[in-house]
Amino acid sequence: MADLYRVLPEEMDVLVTELGQPRYRSQQLLQALYHESPKKVSDLHQIPSSMRDALVKDGYMIGPENEVNRVISKDGHTTKILLKFDDNALVETVLMQYSPSQDKTHPRSTVCVSTQVGCPMGCVFCATGQMGFEKNLKAENIVSQVLHFSDILSQRGEHVTNLVFMGMGEPLANYDETIRAVRLLTHPRAFGLGQRSITISTVGIIPGIDRLADEDLQVKLAISLHAPNDELRRKLVPTAGPNSVGDLIAAAKRYFKKTGRRVTFEYALIEGINDSIKLASELACILKGNGAHVNLIPMNPTAGGFQRPDRKKVLAFQQVLRNGDVNCTVRVEKGAEISAACGQLRTDMIKKIR
Repeated sequence: MADLYRVLPEEMDVLVTELGQPRYRSQQLLQALYHESPKKVSDLHQIPSSMRDALVKDGYMIGPENEVNRVISKDGHTTKILLKFDDNALVETVLMQYSPSQDKTHPRSTVCVSTQVGCPMGCVFCATGQMGFEKNLKAENIVSQVLHFSDILSQRGEHVTNLVFMGMGEPLANYDETIRAVRLLTHPRAFGLGQRSITISTVGIIPGIDRLADEDLQVKLAISLHAPNDELRRKLVPTAGPNSVGDLIAAAKRYFKKTGRRVTFEYALIEGINDSIKLASELACILKGNGAHVNLIPMNPTAGGFQRPDRKKVLAFQQVLRNGDVNCTVRVEKGAEISAACGQLRTDMIKKIR
């Protein structure tokens, strides 16, 4: 069986003509798929029944994703769902909303998607990293996460404005499927999200960073650094190489030189581990002058016993970076009370099942 959410618009043109249909049926089909929220091929009333029958006969389907759990933060701005696909894979997706600016009528609505079930990178402070790796997700599974929230938002007159590949898994370890999903979600004939509204986050797959620079995409790149030196980084990210910090900074410079797009370094602040003033000074030293931006992330507590620093320490860390001429912001906290860190909702559900 082939999922229609895997088919790029150019491929859809070929598919439709091979079915003996006029080419304009391709755009009717794409419009229905990405903007009418069909659940199965029989819901595609915009095309003739004979064409629907032909699609089913040739093995095409709209792969089902079933929502098995939903939690919403007290302020209503963060919604986390657990989706089950037809192979019983459980995947987390999060919607984070921010108040609209003065010139906007709708809130900024960012969907955080997963690219893998579990993760092979093994970061010790990450709930997903500690569950191990199960499988890569297909592009259609990634796309359906976005469309699921798009449907929810459309029912209240809102829409998806931004997309971050920061959920379960390492996007660049599932490179081909991640890029296919990006092209489907940004194609003007498909979902039509602006490329500059997308951020792909990686813990450090350097060949993937270099490949991404050659894709002619205007997406943003975020690199999860978490430490200013290799000794500490290997403790936090066991899969990191012996010179990972230097290698990642060099890869970021190559990406910027080729694309002209500034790279963000993400730094999860962990109480007593990587939040000292000394480490902040070390980080400022290695990043000064390269034009990068640092996003400090006071971590959501996870099962590993790690805790976030208090607000005073976070701001002190930030000030050291700013004093060192490093552009730096602190991520706005979202959904701590609903286990919004990637992997936590799925872990809780698996425990209940067992």
